[in-house]
Amino acid sequence: MGLTFALSCGLALLAQTENQPATDQSKSAESSAPVQPIPFSHKKHLALGVKCELCHTNPDPGINVTLPAAAPCMICHVSVAKNKPAIQKLAEYYKAKKPIPWARVYAVPAWVYWNHRTHLQAKVECQSCHGDVAQTDTMKLATNVTSMQGCVDCHQERGAPVGCDTCHDNMSQ
Repeated sequence: MGLTFALSCGLALLAQTENQPATDQSKSAESSAPVQPIPFSHKKHLALGVKCELCHTNPDPGINVTLPAAAPCMICHVSVAKNKPAIQKLAEYYKAKKPIPWARVYAVPAWVYWNHRTHLQAKVECQSCHGDVAQTDTMKLATNVTSMQGCVDCHQERGAPVGCDTCHDNMSQ
């Protein structure tokens, strides 16, 4: 690895630590949960056998996993708990064909290359990054995996590459 590339990686790390907003995922897992437009319990739904990929799809090219739309929810909620205010609000989004304005809990910084599909194909389970959502009523930051150190630690544990250019563009070009 050339000196210019190594210095670029060092500068990128420095920029990451200096420019992170107060709400960044590098904070401890003690972070509070953001207010969501509709209350949702992963614990309750996973206990009923609902799989992550029913609500969180991974469309091509596989970089992002989607936040839930109203349509999959309405498969059951057209009749289940339909009189509850939260379900009525969900039904309004569905009828209006509007996306639910979920507050994002986890996000990878824009300067990082990330692909969910690559990680899913490597058999990285959702809970490795998102915590034990099967025991979570309110989604909040549960891991530091979206921090650089969290990613490096996970890659080292799994024998995956840890070079700067694994997740960042080669800045020396």
